[in-house]
Amino acid sequence: MSSSNHQSAVTVLGLGPMGRALAGSFLDAGVRTTVWNRTPGRDLELVQRGAVSARSAEEAVAASGLTVVCVVNYDAADAVLRRGPVTDALKGRTVVNLTADVPDRARDTAAWAAAHGVRYLDGAIMTPATTIGTPAAVFILSGPKELHEEHRSVLEALGGTHTHLGEDIGRAAAYDIALLDVFWTAMAGYAHALAVAGAEGVTARELAPFAKGIGAILPPLFEEFAQDVDSGSFSGELNPITSAVSSMAHIVHASEAHGIDAGVMRAAEGLARRTIALGHGTDGFIRIAEVLGRR
Repeated sequence: MSSSNHQSAVTVLGLGPMGRALAGSFLDAGVRTTVWNRTPGRDLELVQRGAVSARSAEEAVAASGLTVVCVVNYDAADAVLRRGPVTDALKGRTVVNLTADVPDRARDTAAWAAAHGVRYLDGAIMTPATTIGTPAAVFILSGPKELHEEHRSVLEALGGTHTHLGEDIGRAAAYDIALLDVFWTAMAGYAHALAVAGAEGVTARELAPFAKGIGAILPPLFEEFAQDVDSGSFSGELNPITSAVSSMAHIVHASEAHGIDAGVMRAAEGLARRTIALGHGTDGFIRIAEVLGRR
């Protein structure tokens, strides 16, 4: 453990699975850690490991120069932070909000913090609670760079990689939303695939190794499509969007033949057909991103 961590202090507000993992990682790194949760009792194990249990949120934030917040959403965060005694106790201190929400809420919270003399960084955690304290953890943050540098050594006690994305306070939330869009759309697709496969007598275990193979195709496509989007070139020479529509139609037909809701694939097919109707039938599939972004 580093001497700087040992001499530092942090408060963690919110002790769900992720909050407990954060607090535990700080403790493991020798950081003096104060904890508080709206629902009592979730701090017992942490206290046994050396954490200080605060009797109130205002007592918790007053105990440290740095407060890390990790609750379900910004409504929950506001309910804790934007109370007179807590706001008063936070004046001149730093809040790092690792609560997931949307960019506009991050900017609103930053404006509130500035108006009340609270130093503020917004962020997100892009990996599960089990990764906290390990090299696999991924943290993204945005806001004043000097504030991030000031608290970097303590935050790095959480393990993994810590990327400062820029001064725009909403940037971390923007990344978070976009990346969760990838994740949950993919998970919805996998759930649907399992339902269709099951209806045809293919078990989930039988499909899994082939599904992993499909997943392995995606990373290089992400890189290729990113270049297409940023450059404005959407070549469909190898796989035009008209070909994609054909396979989507097959999925819809097979699903509905078994009485399985094909709403998600119908929506994707609809976007593809709309793109073709706009004159982009020879372009690649990712032209849809440009069409979606039109105002």
